[in-house]
Amino acid sequence: MKIVQTRDTMSDIYLDAVQIRHQVFMIEQGVPSDIEIDKYEASCIHFVLYDDVNTPVATCRLLPLDNQMMKLQRMAVQKEYRGKDYGRLIVEKAEEFSKEQGFKAITLGAQITALGFYERMGYVKEGEMFLDANIEHYQMTKQL
Repeated sequence: MKIVQTRDTMSDIYLDAVQIRHQVFMIEQGVPSDIEIDKYEASCIHFVLYDDVNTPVATCRLLPLDNQMMKLQRMAVQKEYRGKDYGRLIVEKAEEFSKEQGFKAITLGAQITALGFYERMGYVKEGEMFLDANIEHYQMTKQL
């Protein structure tokens, strides 16, 4: 297993991230492509977790909001690989990267079905429920 990252939206790593996101968000959840692929793609750091046979199985991206705060977005694990701890591993890698870069916190919009996952990882729910791509979410933040 390995986790790699890129800022290059022309790289194979980025294309693997988009393929996972396409499967999870667009096909499984019905998120429109114009919402899923947005104007921030080139401003983000994209992470992909590959299993032992080099299959891309999980992804997330980080968007710097300012000098202190990163926003974790587009975290997805291929359906057949869920429940194997890949989500935790890729989020921990994104947190480690953020901390190394001097960021103090990570914020994210968690789908309601993922609240428990993020709470176990130390994220704290903030504010009221909101809709994003017609899916219920809560804002969550973790201090690094």
